[in-house]
Amino acid sequence: MGMRGGLILVKGNAGARVGDHLRRGMILIEGSVGDYCGSRMIAGTIAVMGQTGRFLGYAMRRGTLLLWQQPELSASFNDCGSHTLAFLPMVFDSLAHLDSRFAHAGESFNRVQRYAGDMAEIGRGEVLVKR
Repeated sequence: MGMRGGLILVKGNAGARVGDHLRRGMILIEGSVGDYCGSRMIAGTIAVMGQTGRFLGYAMRRGTLLLWQQPELSASFNDCGSHTLAFLPMVFDSLAHLDSRFAHAGESFNRVQRYAGDMAEIGRGEVLVKR
């Protein structure tokens, strides 16, 4: 996508390779995404309310993928268990001004299943899935 910072809101579906090489910033997608979402991600956040395609987070180094639906993850992601994370309410509070479904998403997004990866890279990325 070529984004280096800021916020992008997609009120529908997005195609393949959303957030490829993302360095910082936030991409919010109200719909679904195609294959390789968050591939080669360096930092930043991608939030997806819909379904995700194959190869989610492929070769991601750092960053966060925030998901509403359970993805199919490769074996190079480690399940870190179920967590209540204190920073999530702050993230959602910062989105309250948007004309988007994300403006009220924090009310039901308080517990996550956390996966660390991609372990084939440096393994400092995370996938947080709503529970």
